[in-house]
Amino acid sequence: MSKKVQFKITLTSDRKQPYRVVTVGEEAPFTAVLRFAAEQFGIQSADTMAATTTDGTGINPSQTAGNVFLKYGTEIRLIPRDKVGGAC
Repeated sequence: MSKKVQFKITLTSDRKQPYRVVTVGEEAPFTAVLRFAAEQFGIQSADTMAATTTDGTGINPSQTAGNVFLKYGTEIRLIPRDKVGGAC
């Protein structure tokens, strides 16, 4: 039986900061998690978004969901790539 991990993914580009809770197998590619979340928010392509932690640390999407969970925890933020590194 495959173990599962759960993420709370927040869309930071929306003023209301909507979020989705996604539960996936720990071996799932994190890129698939991001693609699914982007679709749920109505975003055409997850390639235009960056994943960060709540403190702004960037997350490399080319790892498993289990690795991301262990390294960064459950709260993930999606932010448009053109906003990454900008002053808040």
